[in-house]
Formats: sequence, C-alpha cells, structure tokens
Amino acid sequence: MFGKSVVTDMINRSAENEADRRLFLKSAGVAGLGVVGASALGTAPAMAAGAQVSDGAILNFALNLEYLEAEFYSYAVSGSGLADRLTTGKGKRGGVKGGRKVDFKTPQIANFIREIAGDELKHVKFLRNELGSAKVARPSIDIESSFTAAATAAGLIKAGQKFDPYANEDNFLLAAFVFEDVGVTAFKGAAPLIKNKVYLEAAAGILAVEAYHAATIRSQLFLKGLSGPVKAISNARDSLDGSRGLDEGIGFNGGGANIVPTDKNGIAYSRSAGQVLNVVYLNPKSVTKGGFFPSGVNGSINKSS
Repeated sequence: MFGKSVVTDMINRSAENEADRRLFLKSAGVAGLGVVGASALGTAPAMAAGAQVSDGAILNFALNLEYLEAEFYSYAVSGSGLADRLTTGKGKRGGVKGGRKVDFKTPQIANFIREIAGDELKHVKFLRNELGSAKVARPSIDIESSFTAAATAAGLIKAGQKFDPYANEDNFLLAAFVFEDVGVTAFKGAAPLIKNKVYLEAAAGILAVEAYHAATIRSQLFLKGLSGPVKAISNARDSLDGSRGLDEGIGFNGGGANIVPTDKNGIAYSRSAGQVLNVVYLNPKSVTKGGFFPSGVNGSINKSS
C-alpha cells in the first residue's frame, strides 16, 4: 500500500510515548480518547495541556480487538488459532482459553465465516506490519467462560449453565454478534483521532470491512428467526457501556428487519475506548481487565469507563 521507509518514519513519529501513558493513566476511558469514541471524540479540551494521543496508541488498541476477533473466527474454521509469530510484541503475551472447530450445517454460513476469518487474520497482519517494533503482543484471551458470562448477563441461560459458542452454528452466530457491532462502533470513532491521513484511510477501510461482517452476521441471525436472543445481547451491551441507545437488535415490532443499526440521521453509532472495554471486559465499572481479556489489553489504552 505504501513504502516501508514511509511506514517506518510514520511509526517513529507516532509510536506510543510517555505523554500517552501519563494521559491514559489519568483519564483512560474518557469519551474522546482511544481508537473508538462517541460523538464527543474530538473534545481535545478534556486532554492535558499539550498532550496528544499518538496514532501508534490508537492502532495498538485496535490490534488488541483484532487479536480477539481473529482468534475467535480462526478456531471456528480451522480448529486452531493464530500462529505464534503473529502474537509477539510489547507487553505480556498471553494464551487463548477455549475455541474449537464448528460443525456448520449450512454451507453458505460456513463460507461466510471462512471469509470473515480470513479478513480478521489480514487485519492482524496489517496492523502488526504498520506498527513495526511498536506493536503490542496478543494479550490473554478467553473465548470460553467469557461467553457463558455474557450469555448469563443477557438472560440467554441461567446461572450455573454454560454457553458454548462453538457447539453449533446458531450459537456461533450469536457469539459473533457480541463482537461485530462493537467492532463497527469502535472503528467509527477512530476517524477524529487519527492524525496521519494514510492511517485514517486504512482505518476507514477496516471499518468498512467490519460493517460488511456485522451486516452478514445480522442477516443470518434474522433469517434464522433469532431476533429475541439478539435483542437480549444488544440490551446487555447497552447496559455495559453506560450509554443507552448505542445498540440495536436485528428486528422491529411487526417483523421488520433492522440489519443496519443507525441513528436518526442514518449514521452508525460510536463508542469511546472506555465503553468498548466495558463491553469486552463484561463490566460496567472502571476496570483494567476481565471478560474476554482476563489480564487486560496491552498498550496505554486499557481502562474501561
């Protein structure tokens, strides 16, 4: 896409720095900071005087999320996760708990998931390449007990029961729904924060792909008549991120489809970095670990709202 020398120069100028760390230790999770953001993403006055969030910090936050999605989908289609060489970097490298190959009964769904898995792998490779020596390692990821906790919170199962996302294609689609809408709202919020236009174009491209993925998952769930469970998951996400109305199910009363969730202007929703971490940590409070990331994410953007 662009020369290695150009990339190296951009990384050297926008890698994570002490200003990032001081800023996020003080105010991580505040709307307007991180790879994701709500409508107030551009609120620079909330930042310390002269301090700015580097593009490197933003892209590393995105890389954590891509690690999660890539592992989740990779296991479903191949029975294995990312190669070790794609998990190294700064911070503590962790393992993956859970995951296995899914026995998809519907050929077209198997094809869709295979394509999505390939895209998520490419996202990991792309971000790692562009970040170079500034890239963070894959943190510890839980794609087993975390889904049980999420399903319990959503009311899909009772306390003491287990939700296995890899048991069948319906379970897997519901589990994928947990991630996909969050990914769209995450990259949507990156635009006002990314200073380098080349990175901004790349982030916009990833956002477009994540939106295609989300629409595919939402469409299949709608066709399977799973609007009820999806609404329960959507409500649970809304309760975690602290801001009602950033999430929508896949259908309306009367049977109408809602494949593309948008605000009154037809624009996709955004979440702040803290709100995204609220969802993936499965905790509405301000914490630095939990849920799908039992030891937290790597990088300076690591605290939920």
